[in-house]
Amino acid sequence: MLKIQLSEASKRFQYEWIFRNLSITLLSGQSLAITGSNGSGKSTLLKCISGAVPITSGKIEYSLNDKLIEESFWFSTLSIAAPYMELPEEFTLKELIAFHFKFKKPLQQISIDEILERIYLKEHCNKQVGQFSSGMKQRVKLGLALFSDVPLILLDEPTSNLDQKGIAWYQDMISEFKQDRIIIICSNEEREYHFCDQKIALESFK
Repeated sequence: MLKIQLSEASKRFQYEWIFRNLSITLLSGQSLAITGSNGSGKSTLLKCISGAVPITSGKIEYSLNDKLIEESFWFSTLSIAAPYMELPEEFTLKELIAFHFKFKKPLQQISIDEILERIYLKEHCNKQVGQFSSGMKQRVKLGLALFSDVPLILLDEPTSNLDQKGIAWYQDMISEFKQDRIIIICSNEEREYHFCDQKIALESFK
């Protein structure tokens, strides 16, 4: 079981506090929604939790089966899908999926062909990712995150660029693949995080 614990975690850029004295504990099977107005720092908090951005004070700890994980190894426990993440556009979709799973183990030994089917992009498997629409790229990002065999999924505005069919697809995928994992979602859209059992409004921690 994965446990993530934030203890009085705070982040400051120059003289502005993005969040202060945030304490929360998450265990496998639990989910957290981070809400807040645009520019409030939701993405910054997500990056801090992932270890990509250091906090200013306080502590963030990961432990797996009660054994502490060093921060330099946090990346091995998580996958992330976010608007600011770039995909290597010179790859074909099939090449991109194969490349991703050189670094992550696929969930339930799912094959590349099965992933292509599940993200509804099989007919585009030999097309360069740079030719994809923003909605297609978003389905790729979400698929790579959810089909990685990791105990932590970080999602930032997961339905951005998705149409109604894509939003329904996302909701079905989350329902199917959230079990036994920690899911953290940055969003102002309830449709993206309605299933979360914990919620924090970032403005409450300024």
